[in-house]
Amino acid sequence: MNTAVHSQMIYCRACGSQMHFSAQACPGCGAPQQGQGFSASHKRILPAAILCFFFGFLGVHRFYVGKIGTGILQILTFGGLGIWAFIDFIMIVIGSFRDSDGNLINLWT
Repeated sequence: MNTAVHSQMIYCRACGSQMHFSAQACPGCGAPQQGQGFSASHKRILPAAILCFFFGFLGVHRFYVGKIGTGILQILTFGGLGIWAFIDFIMIVIGSFRDSDGNLINLWT
């Protein structure tokens, strides 16, 4: 594969197979990819998940991804009495949590 084409390839968030960056869905597994206008976040899933698990009631994971306003709300409500923090944890683990710019947080570096 030549370098120009190879530089336009990305990996599927679901199965890890290689595909073109403009693909709407993975040709291997059919998983939908990031929407138009979104790019990959520089924040990672593992630190966000760990912060949410241990300090979710304080909204620390939201500060990590740049969501300062909702982080403060989680401090004031103790993570929505734990419910909001629990939902955030599930969203982080399944890979649908977004940073302050609307980009999905990444599993890969």
